[in-house]
Amino acid sequence: MAVIRPFCALRPTVKSAADVAAVPYDVVSTDEARRLALDNSLSFLHVSRAEVGLPAGTDPYSAEVYERASLNLTRLQTSAPLVVDEEPSLYLYGLRTDQHEQIGLAGCFSLAEYDAGIVKRHERTRPDKEDDRTNHMVTVGAQTGIVFLTYRSDAAVDAVIERCSGQDPLLDIIATDKVRHTIWRLSADDAGDAVRSFARVPAVYIADGHHRIASAARARQELPSSDPEAEVHFFLGVAFPDVKTRILPYNRTVADLADQTPDAFLDLLRSQFPVKRSDTSVPPKGSVAMYLQGQWWSIDFGLVRERMALGSPVSKLDVAMLQDCVMAPLLGIADIRTDPRVTFVGGGRGTDALVQSVDSGEAAVAFSLAAVTPTELLDISDADEMMPPKSTWFEPKLRDGLLIHPLQP
Repeated sequence: MAVIRPFCALRPTVKSAADVAAVPYDVVSTDEARRLALDNSLSFLHVSRAEVGLPAGTDPYSAEVYERASLNLTRLQTSAPLVVDEEPSLYLYGLRTDQHEQIGLAGCFSLAEYDAGIVKRHERTRPDKEDDRTNHMVTVGAQTGIVFLTYRSDAAVDAVIERCSGQDPLLDIIATDKVRHTIWRLSADDAGDAVRSFARVPAVYIADGHHRIASAARARQELPSSDPEAEVHFFLGVAFPDVKTRILPYNRTVADLADQTPDAFLDLLRSQFPVKRSDTSVPPKGSVAMYLQGQWWSIDFGLVRERMALGSPVSKLDVAMLQDCVMAPLLGIADIRTDPRVTFVGGGRGTDALVQSVDSGEAAVAFSLAAVTPTELLDISDADEMMPPKSTWFEPKLRDGLLIHPLQP
C-alpha cells in the first residue's frame, strides 16, 4: 500500500502567494536566482537559495548560507506573511498552461516506504547535492522543496481529485512563466476519502526530486525521533496520475566532434545507421534528430532497437541508444555526467536553443530526442533500474514556497 498523510502546511496567504512562489531551487544558477529575487523581498528564493542575499562569491554550501535561509524563513513568516493551517489536511496542486493541465494530490509520504522501495526511484543521486539539501532542511527545520511523484492512475483516487478540484481554491496564481498554479485544501471528509483510496495504490514513483527525498531521508537521521509518526519520518510530495504527467525531452549539445570533420563524422554515422536529411527537429520514437552544419538529420535506431528487443527497459530508450551507440563510441564521451563537452538542454527551451548553440559556434553538434513516456519511466522503476542521466524534463514545474512541510511541531 502507499501511505499519504495530512499535514499542517506552512504557506503564504492569498495576497502574498504570487510574490512568495519561486522557481525550484535547482533549476537556476546563483546569478539567475539573484536576478529573480533582486526586486522581490518576498521571493522564496531568499530561503531556498539564501546566497542571493550575501556578497557575490559566497560559497552557496557554507553554514552562513543555511543560517541565512533559516533567518529569512522566520522573517518571511512575518513579512509575507506565512500561515500554518491549524488542522492537518491534504491538498490538491494544479498546474495549467495553454496546452496542458494536471492536478495531483499533495501531502506527506512515508520515508519508511521509500526505504522499502514502495516509493520507487529511477535516478542516482549525488552526495554533494544530498549534502546541500540535508543541511538546508536541518538548519531551516522544514522541507521546502516538493517532490514530484506519479502513480499508475487509480479510479478512486482520480475521482477524489476530480471532485475536489471543482471546489473553490485556497491559492490561485499565474507565475511569471504564465503557468497557473492552483492549491485546494481538502475537507476532513475528502482527505479521509483520499487517504483510504490512496492505500489501494501499490507503488508511488519519483518523477522529479530524487535529491529532495534522499535528503529528507538523511535529515531524518540528523533530527532523530523515536515516534514513528513524527514529521521527520515523512516527506512532502505531490502525486500526479501517470496519464496526466507531462514529460518533455532532455536534449544534448556537444562542443566538438572529437577531432573529426563534419563530413567524416557523417560518414561514420552512415556506416552504423540509416542517416538522412530531415525537415523536422522533433524525432519519432526509435530515432534521434541531429543538427550539424545548419542541417537537421535523422538517425534511425530501428535495427538497434530490434537487437535490444530482449534487453532491459533502459537499454531500449532512445537516450540510452544515443549514448551507447553514438556519444561514447563515436564522440568519445564515456561519462556523460562529467564530460565538460556536453551541455544538457531541457525540452522546455525547444529545439531553437539547439540550433542557436550550433550556429553560434558554442557547440559542434546537437541531438534532439523524443520524450520518455510515463509508461517507460514506471517500467524502468519497477525493474529497479536507473535511467541515464538527464533523460527526462518535467514541465510545468511545481513552485517552491506554496506548500512547506515543517519538520518540528
